[in-house]
Amino acid sequence: MPRATRLTLDSPAAYVICIQGHLDRRWSDRMGGATIQVQSLPPKAPVTVLTGEFQDQAALFGVLNTLYDLGLPLLSVDCLAVDLQSVPQTELLNV
Repeated sequence: MPRATRLTLDSPAAYVICIQGHLDRRWSDRMGGATIQVQSLPPKAPVTVLTGEFQDQAALFGVLNTLYDLGLPLLSVDCLAVDLQSVPQTELLNV
């Protein structure tokens, strides 16, 4: 029987964050080690995609807050995966 998990405030998860504008790859450490890739299709504005695993919601919020402080508009935040290994057994639900 497949198992699913409930995302909690303190569970690690992988995310893809898309912002409008250009963010240099040198910001990776400040962005929690996320991979930074700029996609640009002239004449449209550049879009930067950050992909990484964050330890918890506070770490994700820290990255989002930094992007806000830099004046980079947020386009999307998608949760890709939750680390099932780190979720306590009581958090796993039978589906």
